[in-house]
Amino acid sequence: MFKSKKLFYIALIFFILSMGLNFPFPHKSPYGETILSILNIPIETVNGFQFVGITSLVLLIASLIFLTRSLKKYRARAVLIAILISMFLPMMLVNLYQKNLATGIYAISYEREWSSCEFEMIDDVTLHGECELPFENYRGNVNQFTVEFQERYYADDEVSMLSLMNQTAPYEVRLEGNEKKVVKINVDIDVSNMENHVENGSAKGINIIIKSGDEIRKL
Repeated sequence: MFKSKKLFYIALIFFILSMGLNFPFPHKSPYGETILSILNIPIETVNGFQFVGITSLVLLIASLIFLTRSLKKYRARAVLIAILISMFLPMMLVNLYQKNLATGIYAISYEREWSSCEFEMIDDVTLHGECELPFENYRGNVNQFTVEFQERYYADDEVSMLSLMNQTAPYEVRLEGNEKKVVKINVDIDVSNMENHVENGSAKGINIIIKSGDEIRKL
């Protein structure tokens, strides 16, 4: 089956590196971005090219090339299996880890796609913000942590919304063992000293930061 085991091992190394750079844990962003941030290396160029994404794609393509050259037959089948593994295995590993080994906030799952915030002025100087954040605690013991909001990347002419929720942050969250619930945060925000602020609006897919002691996750 193998034409060259050496080429196969090279393909395996490149494949593992590609998946490692794209590993979606412990933060929402790929693990490669976390490493670059620690090393103070820019995550993207001025033209918007993502270093991690490009590097990961190059490594994946290289691994597939070495894989096909290392095999005598079943090349197309092996490439298809490798692509499927790269697409689905990382999230499967994250789920397995969170459900069986993780502790503290690493055992917390946040369904960002189902989160939302609504904003509405209730008088001349007060903006009411209401957010719904779905969490699940995979551990059998109580899990407590705090929540802060992250502003999305927005154009220069847009007004920030989510960062306004941090006026009264952090927000305490408590989840019982194996509990799944939607945490609702309601707050009245004083905008009397702001020249430009949102008067009403909504947002979905909310970026947040959860903390517990020295542990931090950006979700």
